[in-house]
Amino acid sequence: MMSAALITVPKRRFKILLVDDVELFVELQKTFFSREQFHIFTASNGVEALRLVTAEKPDLVFLDLYMSGMNGDEVCRRIKANPETANVPVVMVVQQGSSGDIDLCRAVCCDDILYKPVRRDDFIRASRTQLSLVERLTPRFTVRLLVHFGLRQERLFQQYTVNAGVGGLFLASEAHLSIDTWLSVKMEIPDGHPPLSCRGRVAWVNHPDWMKKPNLPHGMGVEFVDISPEQQQRLATYFAQSDVTFE
Repeated sequence: MMSAALITVPKRRFKILLVDDVELFVELQKTFFSREQFHIFTASNGVEALRLVTAEKPDLVFLDLYMSGMNGDEVCRRIKANPETANVPVVMVVQQGSSGDIDLCRAVCCDDILYKPVRRDDFIRASRTQLSLVERLTPRFTVRLLVHFGLRQERLFQQYTVNAGVGGLFLASEAHLSIDTWLSVKMEIPDGHPPLSCRGRVAWVNHPDWMKKPNLPHGMGVEFVDISPEQQQRLATYFAQSDVTFE
């Protein structure tokens, strides 16, 4: 069993690699991050990007698709093929309107796709989603709990968790909602109290055509949004006192 006091870890500065052969785009992307929270690296070509990924092991890479020399899809393919860097999240940046470009990106198992001209809100959304997967502020436990969820309180669906923690859960589900969809969440916890209730946000999706984490089934990662400290403590106590496996 794990002590409830061990559920948090200190924050650290994330390493972000921005790759584009157009300096203007790199400078624009750099303005989206605060210097206090992020350490920014930049590369202007694929060869330099691969060197930095290997040397620095960034927490997240934003990668332009078309560059001089080596295109971004080949860079992404090499990152994902290398066991030492395969888990580094890669967000491809492409011109909007080309289904062929989207197919190229998905074929090399990128983690997300953004469209030029890149909007700040989309950039921040992609960063938040990918970095929350890189470094969860709380651990996850392998546990099967019944969850009622849906867009409205009056119409909730039922599925079981594959894992859960005080900050969110992963639901096994063949129905996939879009990233950033907001949900009503009620989770049954076998501790003698009513279901835990809060709002959640779809943080990522394991789609059958685009498996982000092949070791998990089809489904959705859900981040708790407005969970109260009392409910978080209730979850922490349950995990600490139950025979659940720490991931």
